[in-house]
Amino acid sequence: MADPSSYRPKPGQIPDSPGVYKFRDEHGRVIYVGKAKSLRQRLASYFQDLAGLHPRTRTMVTTAASVEWTVVSTEVEALQLEYSWIKEFDPRFNVKYRDDKSYPYLAVTLGDEFPRVQVMRGHKQKGVRYFGPYAHAWAIRETVDLLLRVFPVRTCTSGVFRNAHRTGRPCLLGYIGKCSAPCVGRVTPEEHRELAEDFCDFMAGRTGTYIRRLEKDMTAAAEDMEYERAARLRDDIEALRRAMEKNAVVLADATDADLIAVAEDELEAAVQIFHVRGGRVRGQRGWVTDKVEAVDTAGLVEHALQQLYGEESGDAVPREVLVPALPDDLDAVTQWLSGRRGSQVSLRVPQRGDKRDLMETVGRNAQQSLVLHKTKRASDLTTRSRALEEIADALGLDAAPLRIECFDISHLQGEDVVASMVVFEDGLPRKSEYRRFQIKGRVGDTQVWHGQGQDDVRSMHEVVSRRFRRYLAEKEQTGEWLPESGEAPASPRPAGADPSAGGEAGPAPAEENGRPRKFAYPPQLVVVDGGRPQVAAARRALDELGIDDVAVCGLAKRLEEVWLPGEDDPVVLPRTSEGLYLLQRIRDTAHDFAIRYQRGKRGKRLRTSPLDDVPGLGDARKRALIKHFGSVKRLRQATIEQICEVPGLGRKTAEAVAVALARTAPAAPAVNTATGEIIEDDDGGTAHGRGSGHE
Repeated sequence: MADPSSYRPKPGQIPDSPGVYKFRDEHGRVIYVGKAKSLRQRLASYFQDLAGLHPRTRTMVTTAASVEWTVVSTEVEALQLEYSWIKEFDPRFNVKYRDDKSYPYLAVTLGDEFPRVQVMRGHKQKGVRYFGPYAHAWAIRETVDLLLRVFPVRTCTSGVFRNAHRTGRPCLLGYIGKCSAPCVGRVTPEEHRELAEDFCDFMAGRTGTYIRRLEKDMTAAAEDMEYERAARLRDDIEALRRAMEKNAVVLADATDADLIAVAEDELEAAVQIFHVRGGRVRGQRGWVTDKVEAVDTAGLVEHALQQLYGEESGDAVPREVLVPALPDDLDAVTQWLSGRRGSQVSLRVPQRGDKRDLMETVGRNAQQSLVLHKTKRASDLTTRSRALEEIADALGLDAAPLRIECFDISHLQGEDVVASMVVFEDGLPRKSEYRRFQIKGRVGDTQVWHGQGQDDVRSMHEVVSRRFRRYLAEKEQTGEWLPESGEAPASPRPAGADPSAGGEAGPAPAEENGRPRKFAYPPQLVVVDGGRPQVAAARRALDELGIDDVAVCGLAKRLEEVWLPGEDDPVVLPRTSEGLYLLQRIRDTAHDFAIRYQRGKRGKRLRTSPLDDVPGLGDARKRALIKHFGSVKRLRQATIEQICEVPGLGRKTAEAVAVALARTAPAAPAVNTATGEIIEDDDGGTAHGRGSGHE
């Protein structure tokens, strides 16, 4: 525990101006980010008598080892910089909201030539218009099914679209009138895009204008005695009204607003947001957070606004935001929101009427969310604690292993050998710490094996050695550990190399920015996927590096036995043991992570082509070559003059293509095993890529 007076800035050193400050711990990691109208007054409040500080603030200042600040011109700049730093450094003592579930959105891919309507989750992408979020994906699909009658926009995947275009036959939705079938040319790209934009306008709340237009068209069709068309328009209007009824009117004045409510106790807080567009609730989402800093309701609201609108712009920021308490820096927050929207935004607390009633409803949802979260977490926390204690007892550890790392090896018949490392902290996965390795068959700097097929034991020794060499390099860099006289330091890595790419792990560049280093924190327990041989290899790797404070065990799949180094018999945990469940979950997570990486590498290798090695030949010109000749086989038979006929290819590039294809032996012809017939391959060179010698 550090004494705050040991790093307190000298009197008069801190400027009396707006700014953002960072507290760092002894390892240089940023542990807290804050902003202030006056840096001098705010920072002085942290260096008073510890007894007068809030317990969470006291913990933060005693964990910190230094403080630094950046002066800005305005409070709005301070708000923006604070948000950016919290997002960049992920400080442990800042409030960070996390979704209590992954909410689905209704998305329209306006960036595509033929926009597609679909359900999307996860991070937002450029060129996509989002509506929601919604509580359930089925609610989106019901709404879309009703709207496709009026707005027959494409909903199929790229593969289905390409197949329909190739065969000239639309999918079922095209036949029943719920898709305009742009894949077969029933509408032009411009007409289809207009349908997608009308769909977006309707979902954005501009419903009244569109329905009135349809009613006018229906009346005109009836007057012209076009009764079938009038009947279709009548059914379209009914479908739109049914879709609108799924979102009841909550604000009679057709307001566009977001309502934010907070429910909190001493330790945690829950936030609920209702997105109201055109007076109807168009989406709902919720967050929960640990109150790791001393923060009141106004502070929670400010953090929620930063997270909700930090990446948004334009209409995604509504004209009106209703909150339970106004932020302390109201003018700065309002100005920041207005800047993101591009026009004035009103931030206020509703006092009466429909908006006040709706805010109470949002508040009740927040309270229910907090109760549900605490119920789940209490059960979770008890189970995780029991699991870690059982593991500690079974393995003879002095304390519960709060950080566990698990390693697994994956390959296909000795090819594309890779390894994974997953991290669990306090019984929960920490995905940002997951790592992947390519196995090169090297330990240290000496080639010890290569091309010997599947050798999980040597692979395990290599990956554990590389991981902990990087750990020792990080300690050496920070001065926490120095190699003894005559001991070789860890192998350095070339600048800019990625440790997940398979090279020998070496020290990272100096960490002056406070970001967590990739291999800086050791686990209390290493778990390997395997039995006694794999455990012995991992233990030997640690012993060779002089690391004796990290426990090792292995979990064998056959009987789910736990193996310890040097033991002839395994530890058998009861089948109902929470500790065994946790070890199985960690092992399975590492296995799945390794499998995904290995499959990706194998797929990438199988998709290689002789054209990949031609310098200066990009994807566009490769596609042009294949389109012109039909396949790599026919391209290989072409002359340089014929290759030069392809638009965009000069003679020098054509010669390089011819040389690359000449160096590559053509693939052996495929044979139909039932008939003995030789199958000619003219599908674009996939088979040639497989047999081209690039594996």
